[in-house]
Amino acid sequence: MTASTRVPVTIITGFLGAGKTTLLRHILQKAQGHRIAVVVNEFGSLGIDGEILRGCGVEGCREDDIVELTNGCLCCTVADDFLPTMEALLDRADPPEHVVIETSGLALPKPLLKAFGWPTVRSRMTVDGVITVLDAPAVASGRFADDPEAVAKQREADPSLDHDNPLAEVFEDQLNAADLIVLNKTDLLDAAQLDAVEAEITTLCPRPVRIIRAQDGKVDPAVLLGLGAEAEADLQSRPSHHDAEDGEHEHDDFESFVVTVPEQLSVERFLTLLQDVAARYDVLRMKGFASVQGKPMRLAVQGVGTRFRHEFDRPLTAQEARTGRIVVIGQKGLDQAAITAALAADPSATSAG
Repeated sequence: MTASTRVPVTIITGFLGAGKTTLLRHILQKAQGHRIAVVVNEFGSLGIDGEILRGCGVEGCREDDIVELTNGCLCCTVADDFLPTMEALLDRADPPEHVVIETSGLALPKPLLKAFGWPTVRSRMTVDGVITVLDAPAVASGRFADDPEAVAKQREADPSLDHDNPLAEVFEDQLNAADLIVLNKTDLLDAAQLDAVEAEITTLCPRPVRIIRAQDGKVDPAVLLGLGAEAEADLQSRPSHHDAEDGEHEHDDFESFVVTVPEQLSVERFLTLLQDVAARYDVLRMKGFASVQGKPMRLAVQGVGTRFRHEFDRPLTAQEARTGRIVVIGQKGLDQAAITAALAADPSATSAG
């Protein structure tokens, strides 16, 4: 079977909160009847991104077109979860015309690329391209690469350098694997800042890669799909800090947990609470849902550091409890008890106090 007859697969990677799910939802909304299967991989036990996608109201997007894998990171559970999922998609009576995989923000793309060399899938699927989504303001502030220019100079002097900062390693591995880089949230920076970010990214990339700018993940699917990279056959040009480990790695530097939150008095109060908790306890990422007093719609929130976005995404049913759930992700050592106490506190009591 040639590359043209194999089912193309697009891998969307990128750091925590870069906007991968927003980009993916936009692809689905512009699918124009094409059968696209989506595999969503979540870090932690609560598949928030899968819920967001299922609640997006895309016409023709069926429940079984969204497949969630919540048992760890795709690159760690390839044999147990990923390969059987791919085989099941291919064996359907109406197999997808395209598969899009959204990886966890902590995932390393290269082990996943290697998985497409497995005999059960390599003759039936090809990696059309790896799209790395970047949060432009986060990169500009050095949040996910301590000093990109200094790191680039160190790498040039010593290609075998093993960074102490796991965040920098993940960030660089995601850049190294990319066939296309989407610089997202560009509306939050000025032209000079964007040019500086692009220059840093170009310096870090091991080979020339196209960079496109986006706001709210709005990129024409025609630009994203159909790259024809056949990335699984091009592993040598995609170096990884973990190459020597043959794809084996752990995410011991990170942890996540879920907090059940009560009904909130207002959107503004809740966002202020989330920002305060993120700043006080150095939380990398929070996302989830809540209900707000007097509001019939569910409030969806997503935050990177202290920057949060929110929307009312769907009506709450009469059977649903008015409690919400927030996934908290950070580096090892988070004060889980204090964070849980702050988020789970009764807003009325807090307000009264």
